Amino acid sequence: MKAFHEAVGAWAAGGPGEPVRALAGRLRVRGAVLLEGLSDAAAVDALAERRGRDLAAEGVCVVSMGGAMNVGRYARLLGPEGLGLRLTGLCDERERRYYDRALITDTATGTDTATGTGTGTGTGTATDAAMDTVFVCVADLEDEFIRALGVVRVEELIREAGGWSPWQTFARQPAQRDWTPHRRLRRFMGTKAGRKIRYGRLLTEAACDAGCVPAPLEELFARM
Repeated sequence: MKAFHEAVGAWAAGGPGEPVRALAGRLRVRGAVLLEGLSDAAAVDALAERRGRDLAAEGVCVVSMGGAMNVGRYARLLGPEGLGLRLTGLCDERERRYYDRALITDTATGTDTATGTGTGTGTGTATDAAMDTVFVCVADLEDEFIRALGVVRVEELIREAGGWSPWQTFARQPAQRDWTPHRRLRRFMGTKAGRKIRYGRLLTEAACDAGCVPAPLEELFARM
């Protein structure tokens, strides 16, 4: 499945589609989860591990697209116009319009262009369609985790992961003093390359242990 993901990325960048089609057939790929970045993918992978699901064996590919603005291209390649896979996604509220545009219910036929299934109404809007295929975080997934776990628990995780000194240095910066602890934590996780990916996994594992996996991630997982 890793090779399939890499081939999809190359195809989206203008490469050949034949390797993707060959791998899709061999691996019996049936669905793709379209995610904005690697930190979201780390969270989905961690949740699958905790729930005992082998997504690759189920024919589900978790796709990190390198930004929400790429969702239209990936939907065309992997959806009904391309491989015909069942598509789902997770995005931030501010990026929702890109997903709404790519995963939309045909208002004339009532057909979900992401899944190829009928809605039964024929009057759905882009927002109506996205509610069935795309799950939306208020700010981002880290924000959802901080609200679910609480500031104190997230700070404990930072300490346990050996990040307390960088966190304290960051929190004492003059530019951060007027922010709430919640917003400081969210900003901290995006200030260094790879930090969001690392904490994406740690926050997911902690939320699983506490039984408070954020609703957008829980609902996405149930849909896959």
